[in-house]
Order: sequence, then C-alpha cells, then structure tokens
Amino acid sequence: MRFGRRGRAIAATAVVGVLLLGACGDDDDDSGDSAASSNEFEFFSWWTGGGDSEGKEALLALFADQNPDVEIVDSAIAGGAGTNAQAELANRLLADNPPDSYQRHAGKELVADIEADEVEDLDSLYDDEGWRDVFPEQLLDLITSDGKLYSVPVNIHRSNVLWYNPAVLDEVGIAAPPTTWDEFLTQATTLEAAGKIPLTVGPTWTQQHLLENVLLGELGPDVYSGLWDVSTDWESAEVVDALDMFTEVLGHSNLDSAAADWQPAIDPLIEGDAAYNVMGDWADTYFRVEKELTWETDYGATTSPGTDGVFNFLSDTFTLPQDAPHRETAIEWLKLAGSKEGQDTFNPVKGSIPARIDGDASLYTDYLQVPFEDWTDPSTTIVGSLAHGVVADNAWKTEIDSALQEFVESGDAEGFAGAVKQAYEDTQN
Repeated sequence: MRFGRRGRAIAATAVVGVLLLGACGDDDDDSGDSAASSNEFEFFSWWTGGGDSEGKEALLALFADQNPDVEIVDSAIAGGAGTNAQAELANRLLADNPPDSYQRHAGKELVADIEADEVEDLDSLYDDEGWRDVFPEQLLDLITSDGKLYSVPVNIHRSNVLWYNPAVLDEVGIAAPPTTWDEFLTQATTLEAAGKIPLTVGPTWTQQHLLENVLLGELGPDVYSGLWDVSTDWESAEVVDALDMFTEVLGHSNLDSAAADWQPAIDPLIEGDAAYNVMGDWADTYFRVEKELTWETDYGATTSPGTDGVFNFLSDTFTLPQDAPHRETAIEWLKLAGSKEGQDTFNPVKGSIPARIDGDASLYTDYLQVPFEDWTDPSTTIVGSLAHGVVADNAWKTEIDSALQEFVESGDAEGFAGAVKQAYEDTQN
C-alpha cells in the first residue's frame, strides 16, 4: 500500500519518535533544475563527526572538481546519531522541500519514503552504470523494495565486531577473544575475579546493536535472517533461548552505569578497566584517529562470538528525491557515489569499506583490511543489521525499541519475543 504525502506524517513519527506537525504544501512545479538556481547541489546528511566529516569533504571535493560550475550546499545536521537530521528531513519532505539528495541507511529504513512516493527508483541508473555486476547480489537483495532499487550505497560498515584490549586479556591470562557466547560467559567470570568489566555498553541503541549480534551468534545467519520476515518464529524455543543468552551477557556488563553514547562506552577498554565491547567498525576511527592508538597493539578486533564467516552489514546510501530541485546534478552525484573512484576516495578516510567488490585493496590497511577481505570473499554470508535500519522498517523498529527497553529491565525473554511478533503483525499487515 502507498501513502500520500499527508500519510507520510504518520510514518515520520516512527523515524523521529515525536509527533511532527505541519501542513503539506502543493507543488505544481515539475520543472526540475529550473525550480532553483541551476548551479547548486544540496547534499543532506548527518556526517559531522570524526571520520564522517573528513570522508564527506574528500568526496564532495572530488564532486566539485568534476563539476566546477556547481555550488555545493552541505546541509549536514549533527546530533542524536542521525536522529536530528532525520527529524529535519521528515519536516522538509512533508513540506515538499527536499534536498537534491539525502542520506538514509540501506534497507528497510527507506520503506516509508518509498511508500510515500518521495524517491525515484534507480533501476535504470544501476543498469547504465553496471552496478549490478560490482555490488554483491546478497546486498542488492537486502536493499531491494518491491523489486526496485531506490538508493545508492556509498560504503559498508560491519556490525558484528568484538573490540578488545589485548593488554587486559594478557593481564588476566586469557589467550584469545571468545568464539562463542558460552565462552564469553566463562571468560567473564575470570575477568570479574580480576576486577575487570567483561563487556561495556552504552545507551539503548547500543544494547540493540549487541542484541542483534547475540541473536546472530546463537541462531546462525539463516535463522537470524528469518526473524525479519518472521519465517523464524520469535516465540520458538531457540529464539527464546538466544534472548536468554542476551540477558546473561548483559549480566556481565556495566549496564547499571551504561555510558551516554558509544564512544564513552569504549573508553573503559582504552583505560584498561574493561575487556570487550561490541560495536560497529566505525569504532576503528575512534581508536586510531581520536585516541591515537595502534591496531593489534593497543586494541584488537574480531567477529562477535559465533559469527565467523558472516558479515552483519549496514550502509550509508543516497537517494534521488522525486522533486529534487537539481535532478540532473543529483544524478551526477549518485554516479560518483556509486563509482569505484568515489568509493575509494571516501571510504579510507571515513573508516569504512566500499560497497563495491572491486575497490583498491591497497587503500584498506590495518583493521580495514579485515572487513575488506571478508566483504569481497564470495563465501562470506551477508546479513542485515536491525539497529541500523537494514531489516526492519521504521514502524516495526520503533515498537522493537520500546519492547527492548522493557526487556532489558525485566529479563522476560518470552514477553519480549511475543511483543516483537505482535508488533510485526500490527505494523506489517
């Protein structure tokens, strides 16, 4: 079912978590680039932090070199891990005032915009640029909606990463990070006896990030993937057992003093007070650039327990709004974002890897060499992240967010499983 622009207001509440008020203006001007100055391009994102800003600036500089007559308007909005930007974007889309291209996470996060007819499908662009041959088929399947592609992935981040402090493991006599969550529980006892925090966590979204990777490690990629179309029964014994494991894992964390964001949740590792943290691989930039630490000496990383050979991905993508004021320029931007040159310019600076499988391997060193090799290995199984918009649309994810907060407090795995299953039925039918 497709919603009109006024129905878009309902979907927007799931994105920003607040009631968005505003009237929907009429837009009778379909003149494309003639609707505004023909030499502008407005780029909308939440890329303002370390790594993000530098990568964005490198890519926009390349776009400027290729389009010297275009004035680039960088409409980046900081704060809330992207939620502030998404709130502003929702208001602009409601007012029929889109930027020329805007950022979304790959996958289901874009569904509300597609249903509201806010974005053009890009199938012809994929065909013209030959992208179907250079993006992994598993990726294309996960970002396809109703048989069409609506955004261009500029990068790939990995969710299933276990970061650790090698010196802490050495200090307590642990030879290597755990390969299963049961092994983690055993190690946690050793760490706690030595006065170390086994696992650090941050706010609710980081706990959801941990949850998806405990589920993935306990269930395996096929059963995990079935959670998102409910071909896996949330109330089955194996899922409830995996949820109970999540509760046990949290019991060996600093949940009672959870940090306000993901960076301060990592600081106890750096300071030698904690052993592990599960976070996406953007954390490498924090360790390496902001804290000036050395890979494999001061910090290490491996796949989260039980997920060897699996790549739990998320991606930043860009769209072509239906009413983009400078449509042809926006298409040129998307061509650059999806190109080998564009992705190899952007990703080594941002601290991510190309979505394409033909990137220049020599550019991805230290930690980035690991996900680069795994992403381009055809034997790797690719699954999508819950916490970062790939597998659940905004309406369902909002209900999962709410249920998770109750689950973390109560530990009631059966209650959480039932709530998530019911929320799917309520929001998807």
